[in-house]
Amino acid sequence: MDSRDPVFNKIEKECQFSTSRSSGAGGQNVNKVETKVELRFNIKDSLHLSDYQKSRLREILKNHINQEDELILTSQESRSQLKNKTLVLARFKELIQASLKEQKKRKPTKPSAIQVEERLKEKKVIAGKKANRGKVDY
Repeated sequence: MDSRDPVFNKIEKECQFSTSRSSGAGGQNVNKVETKVELRFNIKDSLHLSDYQKSRLREILKNHINQEDELILTSQESRSQLKNKTLVLARFKELIQASLKEQKKRKPTKPSAIQVEERLKEKKVIAGKKANRGKVDY
């Protein structure tokens, strides 16, 4: 799902944002400006995701989802509320895209004849070492 995709833009509109006072550096700014941004996305109520996509999000992002089936992300890296909102949206897009991307099926392969031969030679060397361990020549 591309970030320019109109469906993704609709998903983004379903997000709810809230702000609060951020912790950390910022001087007096910390005490009076709400720069921390929290993004909440209700997976269950999303109109633009299929049931399969919803279950996939729940499975992959289970550590970010609360009891009410909401995906919660926060950002308080910057002193600017707008920059934090941009950062949390970017992280949201990355998580959604990575979660909905299908994994390629692994094609099983056979070892080459040379690899099999080398493995058998190595086994014979090791077996020879073990066979000679208990023998003492007088």
